[in-house]
Amino acid sequence: MTSQNTGTAQLTTAMVLSGTLGVFVMESGAPPFDVVFFRVLFGALALGAYVVARGWLRDHGFTPRTLALAVLGGVFIVFNWVLLFQAYENTSISVATAVYHTQPFYVVLLGALLFRERLTAAGVGWIALAFAGLVLVSGVTPGDFTSGGGAYLTGIGQALLAALLYGLSTLVTKRISGVRPHLVALVQVLVGIPLLLPFADFGAMSGTGWRWGWLAGLGLIHTGLMYVLMYAAYAKLPTSKIAVLAFVYPAVAMVMDWAVYGHHIGLVQALGVPLIVTASLKVTRARPARTPAAVPAPRTAARAPQAASRPATPEACEA
Repeated sequence: MTSQNTGTAQLTTAMVLSGTLGVFVMESGAPPFDVVFFRVLFGALALGAYVVARGWLRDHGFTPRTLALAVLGGVFIVFNWVLLFQAYENTSISVATAVYHTQPFYVVLLGALLFRERLTAAGVGWIALAFAGLVLVSGVTPGDFTSGGGAYLTGIGQALLAALLYGLSTLVTKRISGVRPHLVALVQVLVGIPLLLPFADFGAMSGTGWRWGWLAGLGLIHTGLMYVLMYAAYAKLPTSKIAVLAFVYPAVAMVMDWAVYGHHIGLVQALGVPLIVTASLKVTRARPARTPAAVPAPRTAARAPQAASRPATPEACEA
């Protein structure tokens, strides 16, 4: 099997695992803050064990500046997860996941606003198309705003805000160089432990019982194993292929939502999905390929000198 075929298999597996995340969240039965707290706790154990086993703590490459950037990115990532998991409860896994995939456009807009990155007319057009898709997918009508809209409108807003925080984490982490992505991810989940501790309701966990398995899975599978597979794949694949394979995640999430909970988006909502997917792919693939010395993207950083650097595509939208 060629290196690219191996990378394709690794990233596809990672995206399939990511697509099952919503089921693990819902089946745990825990409040979103508790879910994320135990995700980062178990995830830190998994990633920490992997990093130690590979001997990557030596010559880690962090400087005070890059460590601070990793910590800041971790703050954005952790609260991004909280909001996304709340959106699952208020809408559905399918709708929240589709809305969440507006993240690439936040990266473009924030880059233009904060760092004066060039925003082309084509980019504006694709963002407008994605917004049209978002309106369709959300299923929100003008009457929802006048009648209050309830929890559903709140869930749409939470998914959008989660995407915004993910975009901020992308922009921050892109500025980290010389550090293995696994180490950046480890710092970010470690940040979540003290950050979420004041919000965790351990009393609500007393009757969790066998549901602890779902929480452990979120850390060990969806944070430890999934990230290892993704980062291994990123080193073998071109950015264009990463962008395409990233959409395995929402596809699997929607299938799981239908198979497990009987939820599915309506016909009009379904029309919005290809608009978001097409616009996202156009925006992602329009970006110039980075050289090996370039700084990679969300929750990743340039690999150490002995490993080839590969952008981790902020548009991958791993949950």
